[in-house]
Amino acid sequence: MTQIVIVGAGPTGATLALLLAKRGIAVTLIEAARDFHRVFRGEALMPSGLDALEQMGLSALLEDIPHRQLDAWEFIFGEKQFFRVDEPMGADRPCTLLPQPPLLKALISQAQTNDGFEFIQGVPVKDLRWNNQRVAGVVLSDGREFAADLVIGADGRSSLVRQRIGLELVRQPKNVDILWFKLAASPKFATDNVFRTILNSDRAFSIFHGAESGKLHLAWVMSANENTDTKQANWAEIFASLSPSWLAEHFRNRADSIESPIRLSVVVGYCPQWYAPGVLLLGDAAHPMSPVRAQGINLALRDVIVAANHLVPLFHKKARHEEIDMALRQIQAEREPEIIRSQQLQLKEAKQGELLRKNPLLRSLLIQLAPLLGKIIQKSWLNRQYQMRQGIIQVRLTV
Repeated sequence: MTQIVIVGAGPTGATLALLLAKRGIAVTLIEAARDFHRVFRGEALMPSGLDALEQMGLSALLEDIPHRQLDAWEFIFGEKQFFRVDEPMGADRPCTLLPQPPLLKALISQAQTNDGFEFIQGVPVKDLRWNNQRVAGVVLSDGREFAADLVIGADGRSSLVRQRIGLELVRQPKNVDILWFKLAASPKFATDNVFRTILNSDRAFSIFHGAESGKLHLAWVMSANENTDTKQANWAEIFASLSPSWLAEHFRNRADSIESPIRLSVVVGYCPQWYAPGVLLLGDAAHPMSPVRAQGINLALRDVIVAANHLVPLFHKKARHEEIDMALRQIQAEREPEIIRSQQLQLKEAKQGELLRKNPLLRSLLIQLAPLLGKIIQKSWLNRQYQMRQGIIQVRLTV
């Protein structure tokens, strides 16, 4: 019998599969997509995520993948700098941008060197198998069935595993979507890769140089009452009209490089219960995160470490199903405080951004009083970032 089936080969599923396989546990990893090139994948590894990968013994693997560090974070109100904070903000390493497709390929290639690991790609899970009211495996769309002592749903915010076992996802009220653009890079970002957030009038966007060579990434915040015709809009001129002069010039000069935007529907939520007999949810399947400060992949990697700590000893000793199911409760209990606190911090930052967008008087006062208020607000922002970047609790791999 396959001991563990993991549904979803994103960062959560791939890293957990590798950890388990390296420790001699039989794992089948199933991915519905035929390749890893989705339209959007988060690529920001905070110090907490980099630390998690280092604990897993994967730092050398990262060196073989093209990556790019961030140099600073900057907020521009109107056309003036409000404040800037340089990396690594007291950590021992800066935020690093890493493309997910080559990372996932490398993780799975390494897992495939272990006996007992099987990877199935391009065939989605259709349903779950049951035995005496306990999940006992999965059924694929091509009719194949895989038995398992444990099924792990790492299949994202729209998790089919979560839906099949009827676990509730409590969603935060939705107030924004994101339009995601790519365009030609400016030399200024090559020498000083700053994540810039620009607020001008009631419009806001963030821009930075991603891990992909020669490409800027731009996230345009869309409010619930947005009426911009996204297909017909002159985006180069819109961005330029809101930007400092040097960046406005770049938008106008490279207007032809602006790719059609991808609309990202922001889903933020939390499962009050991550488990049922024979099944566990991890990562976005259990707690889809806001895009604020790129927490999703970093928290998911920490989920993996805690799950491995609990599961490896049990599977080594061929524990009874009752013991495995008891450990699932413990995994959630250990991860829950950090997830809840991170979502609270993200929500606080998102609400502050919305308040600035909607309140012209407040924006005007902040711009006028920037020399006085900038340092105070910067300190408040930094205090929030320390927790989100470095982790709220200590997570250590012990197996």
